[in-house]
Amino acid sequence: MTATAQPIPLTADAVREAASRIEGRIVHTPTLLSDALSRATGAQVFVKYENMQHTGAFKARGAIAKLTTLTAAQATAGVIAMSAGNHAQGVAYHAAKLGIAATIVMPKGTPFVKIRKTRDYGATVVIEGDDFTGAALAGERIAKEKGLTMIHPYNDEEVIAGQGTVGLEFMADAPGLDMLVIPVGGGGLIAGVALAAKSIDPDIAIVGVEAALYPAMINALGDSKRPCGGSTLAEGIAVQSVGDKTIAIVRKLVREIVTVSETNIERAIGMFANLDKIVAEGAGAAPLAALLEHPDTFKDKKVGLLLSGGNIDSRLLSSVLMRDLVRSGRVLTLDIEMPDKPGQLHAVSGICAAEGANVLEVSHSRFAMDLSASAARLGLTIETRDEDHARQVMRSIRDAGFTLTVRDPNAP
Repeated sequence: MTATAQPIPLTADAVREAASRIEGRIVHTPTLLSDALSRATGAQVFVKYENMQHTGAFKARGAIAKLTTLTAAQATAGVIAMSAGNHAQGVAYHAAKLGIAATIVMPKGTPFVKIRKTRDYGATVVIEGDDFTGAALAGERIAKEKGLTMIHPYNDEEVIAGQGTVGLEFMADAPGLDMLVIPVGGGGLIAGVALAAKSIDPDIAIVGVEAALYPAMINALGDSKRPCGGSTLAEGIAVQSVGDKTIAIVRKLVREIVTVSETNIERAIGMFANLDKIVAEGAGAAPLAALLEHPDTFKDKKVGLLLSGGNIDSRLLSSVLMRDLVRSGRVLTLDIEMPDKPGQLHAVSGICAAEGANVLEVSHSRFAMDLSASAARLGLTIETRDEDHARQVMRSIRDAGFTLTVRDPNAP
């Protein structure tokens, strides 16, 4: 990306001022070298765990940075924000701490966990709009009707400066990084981080990551019209337009914006859970997904990944982890043909037990029309240690005289 003559709306000094103002109100989250992720990706991976922030995401920083600039009259009237979740929780949490009434407009389809937590922090939640754009329009209308101060999730200079405090901490705790990899929605986080990081090390490369379904920043920077829409695991960065206050900063200071597929976002969530033993939401896992999807960009580099948040619905996380087991070949379903006579199921389950495979689900059909009337088909879902173990289990079943096939997990 090349710089233009357009001036950027704020400087690194604004980030430092925000850091001073909010010190003690936010968590200085840890930045650690992840040996497991480094081995898995071929890069030297340092992770900043913003999922350990108040409310579980970085958005608390921008929220308190803005709230601490309100006049007494504005604080008395109250504030409003529109958000799919993390900004909502950040505003609700810190507004309650300051005794300020907060209204949050959330779009339909926002994960239940984020709605519940926002209400638990004391905010009034309004569900309106099919997406972020619809929620934003509703928020603007309510703000005018009730005289509330809008706290925009990214298109606000104080919010951008507050998010940039992540960059100051990252650079202090992991000096000598070659790259910072930052999730991108509306652009407030990457703009603030770029301001902070580039003021400390002008040579560091800032790489942004968007969900492939929502390339809003790429569109804004290149005047392209790639479609934005669809169901994504990374709902925290699923926006159709970015902030005009963020574009100039990103254009000048960010090396490139890459996109990542839903499959790699899903894989990244699983890797954080299984290798790093940490919970990441889809947007928070996007930087790791970038290492999986664009390995040559990061290979052998000292890379900082910003795990921006960990607020993922428990049911969704469970589904992602089970799908990860299927994808890696550790959970598979076998269709086993057998004579329809007593003892066959016992024989197969005995083989699984002897080989140390865990049986998860069993189905038994005598009515498969492609088999003889004297035969039956056993559907057996098993968990194994790895692909080699799965092959050994299947070999033992076949050696016992049974015919089997592995069911395609993509089949309807």
